[in-house]
Amino acid sequence: MSGTGSVEELGAHAARARARALLRIRSRATALAILPAGVAVVLLVASGQGRVDGSVWSTAAWVVTACAVVVLLVAAGVGVALARAKPAISPTVPLAETAAPDLYRLVRDLADRLDVPAPSAIALTPDCDSWLEDRTHPSAGPGGSDVAGGPAGGARSRRVPTAPVLVIGSPFLWWMRVAELRAVLAPVVAGTGPSAHPDIAAARRFVRGLDAAVADAALPGQGAVRRIPTAFVGWVAKVMLRGCRGHAAEMERCVAAAASGRAQDVDYSLRIRAQEQVGLAYAGWDRLLTRVALPAWRMGRWPSRLDAGVVSALTELSRRDRLAEGFTDRLGERPACDLIEEPGAADEAASLLAARLFHGGPAQTGPGWAPVDWQQYPEEVVDRKWRSEAARLHRVLDALGVATSVPAGLPGASGADGAVVPTLARVIDHLSAPGADSDALAAGIGAAVARDEAGTEPRSGTVAGGAGSGGTAAEGSPAGAATGAMDLWGPVPLPLFPLQPPRTGTELLADHVVAMVCCAAVDTAGAAPGLDWLDGPALLVDGGRRSDLGAPVLSLVEDGDAEPLRSWLTAVGVRADKPVRLG
Repeated sequence: MSGTGSVEELGAHAARARARALLRIRSRATALAILPAGVAVVLLVASGQGRVDGSVWSTAAWVVTACAVVVLLVAAGVGVALARAKPAISPTVPLAETAAPDLYRLVRDLADRLDVPAPSAIALTPDCDSWLEDRTHPSAGPGGSDVAGGPAGGARSRRVPTAPVLVIGSPFLWWMRVAELRAVLAPVVAGTGPSAHPDIAAARRFVRGLDAAVADAALPGQGAVRRIPTAFVGWVAKVMLRGCRGHAAEMERCVAAAASGRAQDVDYSLRIRAQEQVGLAYAGWDRLLTRVALPAWRMGRWPSRLDAGVVSALTELSRRDRLAEGFTDRLGERPACDLIEEPGAADEAASLLAARLFHGGPAQTGPGWAPVDWQQYPEEVVDRKWRSEAARLHRVLDALGVATSVPAGLPGASGADGAVVPTLARVIDHLSAPGADSDALAAGIGAAVARDEAGTEPRSGTVAGGAGSGGTAAEGSPAGAATGAMDLWGPVPLPLFPLQPPRTGTELLADHVVAMVCCAAVDTAGAAPGLDWLDGPALLVDGGRRSDLGAPVLSLVEDGDAEPLRSWLTAVGVRADKPVRLG
């Protein structure tokens, strides 16, 4: 027996053993529920045959029978609740075979090489990960149908054994080459083999049902009539989950080991190189979301080509990072996104879903929630962001009475009628004045940001409606198909996965001062807004990016020292006394 075969067989055997342990827990719970009924039957039979006499035994028999009936009814109710509980389904963009025939062919060929069942479907997720997901629960099928495409409501269609769905991280398709994607997916697809075993499949359904029942019990907004029985079912499920936790975790580890062992001989040498690309893709995707996409989302714009943008971000990262040298040579090979018939539609759907998951944006476009191309990003996002933040900064200064209490000290600080003109000098003089209270200004900006986000930011409060529809793709396209997965999460507040913790008042103040400086540079020094693929909004002076503005601004905000910023303004040629155009 080869080493690879032994690892696979040992892992599969251990996984089956753990699955049987989970099923024994279910059997014990069932036995515990029918135990009173068994005792009642014994007592009734013994009483009927005259083996026990007396009113005491007769009374005991009927009391136990009544208790058994109650226990059976409660157990039946708990069983029905567990069976009907909807397991959480990862929000994804479904990819029909007609939309990606080459990708389906690649996955099926891979399954044939591994001698495992092919996944039943393929879906995309806006994350750097890939996994198999069981969607055989009746509620998992969009539009009331099961994953296999059978009609809703038919018991026969629900019980047809269906292979799990293969979920692929959309950044992988755009950054990886076809051979690299095949190597990365090999151990994932190999997991369909253990998943097809009846014991493992039954154990997973049992654990998912318990987990779903616990989640249902924790949902807010339930009435008293529903809350009490749901809480009881949740308590029972929690007790059973405590006994299942160790076995379930070990079963999944053994399944992963068995799948890895089966895929060991498939593109193994290429998989080592491909794993390096996985780490690089994760780093670039994280920077793209937090530095580039998040500012656009806050401005009511969602970049519609995030996956295409990750290629630019990773290419820039490869150029800057010596450890990534040589990775751009791969770009001459065929990208995995060519396996999709309409990669632009799939990218748009995944981009909208990313905005919904990580920021909480609406499921469809609207007046305050519109897509933006990368060519439009500097004007539609960067310039609007700077000018809106500069306007907010001056509104807070007005509210604090800075116009009358702090002289600007430079020409042009006040208009002819005495009204304060929005200049950078006003901000610098206020923050550098002796005894200036920057904390009050920071607190005012924080409150203003919270009000603006609560009043104007177009986000929905709960997971409702279709994520990924976007109103930009035709019915049946990858973008138009992602309409049901988010509903299965129930009334869960969005975003599900916030990218950043809330910013402090000092950080907000520094951002607003930077925005004011950039507005002044654009209006008085001929600078321009730009996009840096790794750092987001950028100030371009004479065609080059100026990345040295942060330190002078922090000296002003935190220490009240304006000299570093004044020196920077002089070097760039910015006139602090000139009015700026606000958003």
